[in-house]
Amino acid sequence: MRTARRSLGCCYYPEHWSPQIWQSDAEKMVETGLTWVRIGEFAWSRLEPQPGQYDWTWLDRAINILGTAGLQVVLGTPTATPPRWLVDQEPDMLAVDIEGRVRKFGARRHYCFSHIGYRQHCARIVTELAKRYGSNRYIAAWQTDNEYGCHDTTISYSAAARSAFQVWLRNRYPGPGNDGDITALNTAWGNVFWSMEYDNFEQIDLPNLTVTDANPSHHLEFRRFTSDQVVSFNKVQTDIIRRHSAGPIAHNYMGRITDFDHFDLGADLDIASWDSYPLGFLEDRITATEAHKEKFARQGDPDFQAFHHDLYRAVGRGRWWVMEQQPGPVNWAPYNPAPLPGMVRLWTWEAFAHGAEAVCYFRWRQVPFAQEQMHSGLLNPDSSEAPGLSEARRVAQEIAAAPTVVPGRAKTAIIFDYDADFSWSIQPHGQNMTYFDLVFESYRAARALGLSIDILPHNSGEFANYKLILVPGMIHMSDRLKAELAAGGATVIIGPRSASRTQDMQIPVPLPPNLPGLDATVTQVESLRPGMGIALEKGGHFQHYYEHLAGAAQVTERTTQGQPAMMCAGQLHYLAGWPDPQAFHRILATACAEVGIATYPLPEGLRLRETKTERFWFNYAAKTQTFDGKTFAPTAVLREPVPGTPSQ
Repeated sequence: MRTARRSLGCCYYPEHWSPQIWQSDAEKMVETGLTWVRIGEFAWSRLEPQPGQYDWTWLDRAINILGTAGLQVVLGTPTATPPRWLVDQEPDMLAVDIEGRVRKFGARRHYCFSHIGYRQHCARIVTELAKRYGSNRYIAAWQTDNEYGCHDTTISYSAAARSAFQVWLRNRYPGPGNDGDITALNTAWGNVFWSMEYDNFEQIDLPNLTVTDANPSHHLEFRRFTSDQVVSFNKVQTDIIRRHSAGPIAHNYMGRITDFDHFDLGADLDIASWDSYPLGFLEDRITATEAHKEKFARQGDPDFQAFHHDLYRAVGRGRWWVMEQQPGPVNWAPYNPAPLPGMVRLWTWEAFAHGAEAVCYFRWRQVPFAQEQMHSGLLNPDSSEAPGLSEARRVAQEIAAAPTVVPGRAKTAIIFDYDADFSWSIQPHGQNMTYFDLVFESYRAARALGLSIDILPHNSGEFANYKLILVPGMIHMSDRLKAELAAGGATVIIGPRSASRTQDMQIPVPLPPNLPGLDATVTQVESLRPGMGIALEKGGHFQHYYEHLAGAAQVTERTTQGQPAMMCAGQLHYLAGWPDPQAFHRILATACAEVGIATYPLPEGLRLRETKTERFWFNYAAKTQTFDGKTFAPTAVLREPVPGTPSQ
């Protein structure tokens, strides 16, 4: 595994500020202990003020000032913010929402991934950028676009998307010549139902504005197509950059964005990064009680950031960054409190504990105009220091004494699958039931036991390296994956809803889960109203979702009514419901004990993370806590060697 060197950075927008302060900004960044500075990702209108008329003078100067001061520059491609003149040239490049409304100019991410003309303009500006700066000694890395999927901008129902979808389907269902096999598509989708059969691919529209729900098979293929469009859009840029630069390429993903396959896109990148906003995400993206949100309002959820650190470590194949780290109040959540003193430091160290190479704060200086004027930075608009700066400076001093992290493989893994998320979103079968929440609650239960966790794609091929693997809610499971999990040697807990659909979104026969050697069949499924929990004999409940099981496999969990709730054959287990926190905790603790994984009954808000050589403790609680003979003040970070290894 790659040994990462810890470093800090920030996001900077020289085009927002007078050139007279660029030099002092650069010097103060270096004085703070920052190494990296990301620039350029929103600057298209300043790089190309009019069609074909480029202005590189200001960017040349900014890069030179930053670089000579001692900073390494991450240069972003500006394709997330096409300028007004480009929209005038290509008015149909704008995305269309599910209700058929055009998403207008006046913010950002106002483009459809399928629009050929826009792709050509993107290729042109990225080519000019890469040719000019590809060999620049201060450009140490690249970022493509910015936050794919942010503001619900992945899926577009435009005419360009419709045409591209038809071409994609012809390739998906090949036939003689270039026409594709429409009969194969009709069969795969079950279009005989409701007389939905097509005569040719030109008849196929997008799955919106239908009288009732569109065919789930149609919808699933559209989601896969949309994901492929994002991947191919990004690949155009990475291919161009690599022709002119040897620098590593990243993209900055977001939290809880699941409408394209990050693993597929990450295959064309050198670094996975993500934008971490713990307080904003607590209010905006986490399913939790109001009491939980109130308790962690100034700290963020104790597990949400960690989950994404582990996810993007997997997406980046071990190499990953935080490209944007919240340093103070943000502007976009329902409520935007300030973090507790010490939380910026805690968030930064937690990223390093999960193997991050770099953590970059967003942004260097709070901007006094436009949409993000209420979004704090390391400096205030008048250049005075904001509270986050002193914490960044402290981390810089601390990592100087502990410069590297040696990643270690965890003993527990969770499989995360974007295609499963597509399927759940199309057919949730119950209100407020999402794949992400099921996976995240599995992760949260494991973290509450003090476990370090690796997140894996379905095609990892590394299943034999773990003692315990969780596969929650993976609606389609290939025969190959089932066989690999059964033969890998780990204890595997699968379910619920796993293997419940074919690749074409049909119910399989034999009935699910149809796992190797496991005589267990789901005979009926039901989603549960709040308060309708199915009680389990050993404690806790199933909530949201429950499956009726039959078969001769060993029963390891039962409902209080005596019905099978989990069945196993050897190391392979099928869990037939969505456990509440008590049941999740108990089931995982039992599994860990059986395979020899140590667990810790951590108090609420205290979390543990281990690398190969270091053990980290993080106190998310707003109160002092004690555990294992240690005392943890609010926002405490404790770094110690893993027993039996030397400290750095």
